[in-house]
Amino acid sequence: MLSHALLFLGIFLILECGSPIDVFTQEATEATDFPGGIVEDTENLTRTNFELLRTLSGRFKYTARSCKEILDNHSEREDGLYYLTTANGMKYQTFCDMNTAGGGWTLVASVHENSIYGRCTVGDRWSSQQGNNPNLPDGDGNWSNRNTFGLVESATSDDYKNPGYYDIAAKDVSVWHVPNNFPMEHWNLAAILRYHTENNFLRLYGGNLFHLFKQFPVRYNIGSCSNRGPAIPIVYDHANRESTRNLYGPKSRNEFDPGFITFRAINNEQAAMAICSGVKPRGCNSEHVSLNGFLSESAAIQMMHDVTILCFCMSSTA
Repeated sequence: MLSHALLFLGIFLILECGSPIDVFTQEATEATDFPGGIVEDTENLTRTNFELLRTLSGRFKYTARSCKEILDNHSEREDGLYYLTTANGMKYQTFCDMNTAGGGWTLVASVHENSIYGRCTVGDRWSSQQGNNPNLPDGDGNWSNRNTFGLVESATSDDYKNPGYYDIAAKDVSVWHVPNNFPMEHWNLAAILRYHTENNFLRLYGGNLFHLFKQFPVRYNIGSCSNRGPAIPIVYDHANRESTRNLYGPKSRNEFDPGFITFRAINNEQAAMAICSGVKPRGCNSEHVSLNGFLSESAAIQMMHDVTILCFCMSSTA
């Protein structure tokens, strides 16, 4: 019934909420310096674009549960902010990607690393804001509950989750890796990695990430590394297998195969990692290539390097 885009970055709990990617290459830095820049001058900040505001206001009248429905029913082809309505009638605003692989992807979440030194602290909504507590093996549980948080325009500056995460009936996902704090209008150009799936895999797991993580809970001590969730092949929209491999430090590159998105990976310490974005772990050291896992005190600190992951999903009726 919907096409959606999900943006996520983060993962689970117990021992330490560590962040994944070891070492980002110069590509992450270069993404902040593309031609033309993104610095908004004082004139742009103070000038009101009434035409744009009228366009955005006109989108409020649409009745749709996904960006794909807006694309199909109203022929909108412009990326940007739109209003969606849940099955129960709640209206919310999100970002629609109207061009990738035919368009109609709905942003449902973003995972933002606010501090690589503050693990399981305030702001770590996708793992735990309650500390490293072995009595709370699910952390805050936001991968598999109906809690929502954040603002879509701030999705690269803070964690974000909207009602589409659990309301949209989806079949595929699309993921963007965007440097932190980039404004929404530059997400596409600034992304160092963009990819999507195209095999309708979400239909096998309840139709969205909410139901997928109900089947594969992000919970400490849930099982061994052989109990990980699905690893789905991806299609690259920007970058490729080799550039994905180079996003990780040399010592981590033997731990994964690029060209996949993997859900609920588990490491040797029984820590569950929600997402391994762009890769499939080869063994049980998934903390080196996955998002926001809880690592043992002896594990090396992983470096997130200022990247937010945006994840979109595509309607199952598309």
